[in-house]
Amino acid sequence: TQKRFLEIVQKVGCCVVGQTGNLVPADKKLYALRDVTATVNSIPLIASSIMSKKIAAGADCILLDVKTGSGAFMKTVADSVRLAQAMVNIGKQVGRRTAALITDMNRPLGNNIGNALEIQEVCKTLHGKGPSDLTEVCLDLAANMLYLAGKGKLAACREMARGQIENGQGFAKFKEMAAAQGGDTTVLDNPDAFAKAGAELEVPAQRDGFITAMDTEKCGIASVELGAGREKKNDSIDSSAGIVLLRKTGDRVRKGEPIARFYAADVEKCKAAEQLFEGAVTIGETAPAVMPLIYARVTAEGVEYMQ
Repeated sequence: TQKRFLEIVQKVGCCVVGQTGNLVPADKKLYALRDVTATVNSIPLIASSIMSKKIAAGADCILLDVKTGSGAFMKTVADSVRLAQAMVNIGKQVGRRTAALITDMNRPLGNNIGNALEIQEVCKTLHGKGPSDLTEVCLDLAANMLYLAGKGKLAACREMARGQIENGQGFAKFKEMAAAQGGDTTVLDNPDAFAKAGAELEVPAQRDGFITAMDTEKCGIASVELGAGREKKNDSIDSSAGIVLLRKTGDRVRKGEPIARFYAADVEKCKAAEQLFEGAVTIGETAPAVMPLIYARVTAEGVEYMQ
């Protein structure tokens, strides 16, 4: 409930929620209109839809993680920047301190795809043992949120965020939030206690070379095939299903070497997902150029592109 949400935020300081029917109810009707008027991709309408919820929720500071690439709604950096600028400008007009980071989704972030698998990776990251790409993006997002809240200069805020991982307070706060929202925190201390999938399958590289691309959208579709997501609204989700990436974009691989491990209820699901996943991975002769994790930072002052 809205009351419980506010209680948790006031007591714990954070809460994960979804939109209810009485939060900006006109947005659902407007989206239905966009769906039949070929305006789903309209940046002004996307911006107003997203920001209406943030403003209605009452936040004084709003940080937006705007994804770009194959696994994102916005496929190009230019479009992602335009969307971010529109949302930041809306925030400015209503007196909210707003910023956005343009983050890469041309490759999976982190190594785990799937519900329980991603929570396990969250726990590792909050213990300082997570994948470097996920850790860096999380630190930059946390630093920018602290900066918006007036906690100091950006560099100092980043060190502040890193310190919360190193001293264990970040993980402790995550557990506190999970407990307040009715979660079983014992599995956070012991990730092995998560339900185990009925079957697993290692997916081998098809040739020698370097992984030059890993299409995030296709990886997501493969995870849905495993049971980690829904194809239809009424489909059930298998929380134990998903993918662990053993190799990522830029890694050198040998033919037959495992590059991913699948988890699903049965081997048939794993086999079906394997064909989809193989179409997501491109292996070439030479290593790809190193691409940034964060392309730009958008604030009311302008756009800062990262080198």
